[in-house]
Amino acid sequence: MVHRFLHTRYRVSNLEKAVSYFVNVLGLQEVGRITSPRGSKLVFLKAPESQELLELCEYPGSGDVVVPPDLTHLAFSVPDLKEARIRCNRMGWPFTDEIQQAENGQYFTFIDAPDGYEIELIEEKKDNSS
Repeated sequence: MVHRFLHTRYRVSNLEKAVSYFVNVLGLQEVGRITSPRGSKLVFLKAPESQELLELCEYPGSGDVVVPPDLTHLAFSVPDLKEARIRCNRMGWPFTDEIQQAENGQYFTFIDAPDGYEIELIEEKKDNSS
């Protein structure tokens, strides 16, 4: 039936603040903007090495954005979590958890995005076999 994952939509209360966070803090690229027939303002973003999109939607007619804890999160890979921590702290977005190691050996942590969405950052394993 389906053959490709296209995008995930997150509704946000302030579109420009959310876009600024995902572009300036996390480094996503803005790839498009539209206004839907019902009046939703939409911005499409992607990570530099991915094809799947994140769709941010501002639609005040839907009421306040309320994100319960542990409802959802987006996960992104980063080359170095310690460096990511320094960058995020400088920009006023501290990690919400300490860097932890999973059973598979990968390191990960979380940072909050606007409206309380959780972002998981996972350090890419470094290949030292060369």
